[in-house]
Amino acid sequence: MTEVRQSVKAIQTEIEARLEQTEPEVEVLLAEVVSGATLRLFIDHPEGVTLAICERVSACLTDYRDRYTLEVSSPGEDRPLTRPVHFRRFLGRRARVRLRDAIDGHRSVTGELVGASDADVAIAVEDGVVTVPYEQIDRSNLVAGE
Repeated sequence: MTEVRQSVKAIQTEIEARLEQTEPEVEVLLAEVVSGATLRLFIDHPEGVTLAICERVSACLTDYRDRYTLEVSSPGEDRPLTRPVHFRRFLGRRARVRLRDAIDGHRSVTGELVGASDADVAIAVEDGVVTVPYEQIDRSNLVAGE
């Protein structure tokens, strides 16, 4: 894992711990640093993400504004998939999975989610099923409108 990924992972872990105390129903789907200056959070909530929830999350993270421009938003239709539970929740839906290392010459796999264990995800593509271990996933999200 690169130093930047480790740093962003540490930021996400810290934010999750902080929100667990103040906003326990909010799930941080993805934290990413964009262009070194923007901290973007995609969050979810069992009742949906509202502006009020985004404002409360932002208020809990004021110290991050010293280092970053802070963006907090709902995941949208092309929501990120970052944990095994996310892949299981969306079995039957189309997803794009970008890989750390190529599998059969491909750096990205797009298809229907057909399986998800605690170790890997199975994606049906035109010529079969590709199984991808989670540690090989660089980034993944649902594919809207396909």
